Amino acid sequence: MTDTIVAIAGVSKRFPGAAQSALDAVSLDIRRNEFFTLLGPSGCGKTTLLRLIAGFAMPDSGEISLDGNVLGQTPPNGRPINTVFQSYALFPHMSVAANIAFGLEMLGRPRETIKSRVAEMLRLVRLDGMGERRPAQLSGGQQQRVALARALAPAPKVLLLDEPLSALDLKLRREMQIELKRLQAETGITFVFVTHDQEEALAMSDRLAVMRDGAVMQVGTPDSLYDAPANLFVAEFIGEANFWPATCIEKSGASGRFSIGNGNDIVSVTEAQMVAVGEKATLVVRPERIAIGEPKPGMLHGKVETAVYRGSDLVVHAALAGGGSLRARLPGTTAADAVIGREAGFTFPADAARVFPA
Repeated sequence: MTDTIVAIAGVSKRFPGAAQSALDAVSLDIRRNEFFTLLGPSGCGKTTLLRLIAGFAMPDSGEISLDGNVLGQTPPNGRPINTVFQSYALFPHMSVAANIAFGLEMLGRPRETIKSRVAEMLRLVRLDGMGERRPAQLSGGQQQRVALARALAPAPKVLLLDEPLSALDLKLRREMQIELKRLQAETGITFVFVTHDQEEALAMSDRLAVMRDGAVMQVGTPDSLYDAPANLFVAEFIGEANFWPATCIEKSGASGRFSIGNGNDIVSVTEAQMVAVGEKATLVVRPERIAIGEPKPGMLHGKVETAVYRGSDLVVHAALAGGGSLRARLPGTTAADAVIGREAGFTFPADAARVFPA
């Protein structure tokens, strides 16, 4: 038995009249018992790919396999896959228990099996004692749990989730993120989650694929994509970062030194294989890797423009003397060093910068 449960090989899809393909030769392997997220801006193809996995649409080329079997033209009801949509799509005239039981009844499961499974699902989503209520008597978060319970009840091999938290307020979304992760871990079912919210993706995923214009930009764990983005798009889409135009002025093996802005600020970078001496580049540094101090040679020089205290940290914006700006997320204890209007020096470890050709 392989570790891969969903294999997507060279899948393309173009809708009639569209100027470009919704998906362009996408290949992905999604593993068993994994919380996998498709992340990207609107129109990147993530929902189209989810629909192809579900069988709601068919690829123009390429193939999708489930558990080693090519799905081909298999319709949605012939695939051991369930989907939870943005709208909960609960039957308003049915009780919570009847909504959960619906899919099992369609599969012809015995009545006692259905009753037992519904009770199990109510416990799993923490809605014990609410089986006789109607959807209208539940909160948005509770309705979302019913939709999840209904989708999980038949024990699908894969559960697809198409931005199911988008209708919830921020506090409830964060609570449901924890619940979804718990449900995935407890059931052992592979979850494939679609979202445009990078914070949501980082918080929930075992692995994720960042998509753009119908193509996969990078696949990896949340920390690998955050710390080692493969390109500028991923660096910008995942988290916050500083992007500085720079010129390589010296190389020593993989390491290099770069001038930033007008050339007066020189910084060292550990990983600089992608550019040669004299070439233009973009340096990417996360705000939390930056420290503040008295301005000295070898530091970035700038003037503090704003400093916003957020409890555990202090978000500082500075205008760099050589041109451009800087954003730093500093420990709250450094507030005295980040006085607005102060001339300061900013440093970061040599291994904190990612370098991309300009």
